[in-house]
Amino acid sequence: MLDEDKIRQGIRLLLEGIGEDISREGLVDTPDRIARMYAELFGGMDDDAGRHLSRTFHADNSEMVIERDITFFSTCEHHMLPFYGKAHIAYVPDGRVVGLSKLARTVEVFARRLQLQEQLTGQIADAIMEYIKPQGVLVMIEAEHMCMTMRGIKKPGSRTITLAHRGIFETDPLLEERFFRMLNHT
Repeated sequence: MLDEDKIRQGIRLLLEGIGEDISREGLVDTPDRIARMYAELFGGMDDDAGRHLSRTFHADNSEMVIERDITFFSTCEHHMLPFYGKAHIAYVPDGRVVGLSKLARTVEVFARRLQLQEQLTGQIADAIMEYIKPQGVLVMIEAEHMCMTMRGIKKPGSRTITLAHRGIFETDPLLEERFFRMLNHT
């Protein structure tokens, strides 16, 4: 559970640590603003993907469903800097489908936590397998990491791509190939 008082205390210490005067007009309300912002940015800590994915609907169709270009923002657990990009999700139903907005909500549940992109990709795939119980799922995430853009190597525009495939996507390379063809189709 997020503790806004501890966040405010921590931000005051951080500001003092970098040599700032925490009584300066521009900084007086900063600890409170950051505590409220963190409550929003890390709201996924108290959310459960099952809440979004557990309501499914009967479907006779067993063709691949793709939702692409799901924009997300997350925070790297190593440097506490943002990373952001797009998630692409494909699944092959096994008699049940979920509302398309629920896939985007699932991305948000896991993105709104301190995160690693590789872990985020797998968590989304695992939740879809657990709650929708499809024949298979494939999740691809493309993201730019501010820890590579504004510090360290300083390479703006570089993107990291991660992939997680479960079920039929692990055993049928033609299905995965079809996903990539469809993903690149405009």
